[in-house]
Amino acid sequence: MTPARVRFAPSPTGALHIGGLRTALYNYLLARQTGGTMILRIEDTDQTRFVPGAEDYIIKSLEWAGINIDEGPVQGGNKGPYRQSERKEIYKQFTDQLLKEGKAYYAFDSEAELEAMRERLRASGASGQQYDQSTRMQMVNSLTLSAEETARRIAEGKFVIRMKVESGKKVVLNDLIRGTVEFDSAQVDDKVLMKSDGMPTYHLANVVDDHLMEITHVIRGEEWLPSAPLHVLLYEAFGWSQSMPSFAHLPLLLKPDGNGKLSKRDADQLGFPIFPLDWTDPRTGETARGYKESGYLPDALINFLAFLGWNPGTDQEIFSMEQLIASFSLERISKSGARFDIHKAQWFNQQYIRMRSAGELARWLQSQCAQKSIPCSEEKAEKIASVLKERITFPSDLWNAGEFFFTPPTQFDLGVVSKKKTPQTEKVLDKYAIELSDKPRISDADAQALLEKVCLEEGIKTGQVLQLLRVCLTGAAGGPDLMPSISILGGIECRARINSALLKFKS
Repeated sequence: MTPARVRFAPSPTGALHIGGLRTALYNYLLARQTGGTMILRIEDTDQTRFVPGAEDYIIKSLEWAGINIDEGPVQGGNKGPYRQSERKEIYKQFTDQLLKEGKAYYAFDSEAELEAMRERLRASGASGQQYDQSTRMQMVNSLTLSAEETARRIAEGKFVIRMKVESGKKVVLNDLIRGTVEFDSAQVDDKVLMKSDGMPTYHLANVVDDHLMEITHVIRGEEWLPSAPLHVLLYEAFGWSQSMPSFAHLPLLLKPDGNGKLSKRDADQLGFPIFPLDWTDPRTGETARGYKESGYLPDALINFLAFLGWNPGTDQEIFSMEQLIASFSLERISKSGARFDIHKAQWFNQQYIRMRSAGELARWLQSQCAQKSIPCSEEKAEKIASVLKERITFPSDLWNAGEFFFTPPTQFDLGVVSKKKTPQTEKVLDKYAIELSDKPRISDADAQALLEKVCLEEGIKTGQVLQLLRVCLTGAAGGPDLMPSISILGGIECRARINSALLKFKS
């Protein structure tokens, strides 16, 4: 298998969207599967949209997710620089080449002149309002001006450079996901390649960089498919058709109901994150919560994202990164959009938490206790983690579900109390508390045997008192297995809680 050279090329215009993380993941899986190279390239040519801190955020997000970069702004590499803003002179060489060969031209149109062109097209009923082969000769550019006037305007420095797209060409793109896609060059407008500030547009920089960095596969979102014919034409214009990378346009991430592309607003309204890490927008001061801070494990999130558009062709759902690398193929990516089901993401998180050792869960719990200045031994933390392991979705649930192990309940499920409290059940619990009083340490089995003994003596079934006993000890009607919970609390603590609860029930 030929080693792939792939790139993830985000713009530092804000936080990394979860869809962008999926794109990075698919690139990474192909690179690792083929023994190739994963490149991070920062596409910061649009200086008007640059957001301070965004590049660092992208790098940290990839690190957290376990997507390791081989070449990039931090790692370096022999194909750099890896920020497009540092490659300005490189792009100028290639625009000069296109201008010299008559494949690009200078355009001097003002915004008012561009709008007047669009208005004329609207008035004529034209289906599009674009600067292309049908309109370029009515505009202010080096194709319509004299050489002298063109030179004068270039000297003033107020111009853009546009691609000269020829008409009547069939543009063919062989997409690894969508198959053969054909375009008519008449549908492609004369896109700006170099802006008035001397910075290239995405289209030029993207093609030049992919060529110079020897990218073999361009794996990117479906939203870039309309730009693909222009990119193919640019490869042809530069004479690079034979080395043009393979393209794979990924399906969109859809809202949970499948109606439309998933946005930050949708995620906010539905109450789940859209970014990998917490992000504070320096422009507004607004903070958006990330998956990491919401309690998602990186390997669980990666497993979830991998299945948003791809499937292994088997019933297996749990994949480590190594297994994803071994199983991944672009051919098994769907053409249709993938619904973003946050409940499935939570399910993956549950599965990965269950795979963690009791020791690791215990350390999470001890950290949570330390934040609340509550002592918790490693032994106790491991026991609590063991009984809660199958019941939690996020690490924070260890405290939320296990607080009663440290703090006696002050509120009780009164519905259970009203249904289950009788003179007979109260007598059983009172007697059970006495039996527990000299047993600071008690096993699950002994706690169960002791309750059965007391119930037998009082002529009552254990099932008639279990729920009331749970409410006395935890305040709630449900929770982890009761006997292991009694073992963790210890006999003396259980007696105190039972006695206290029974008194409150009488008041």
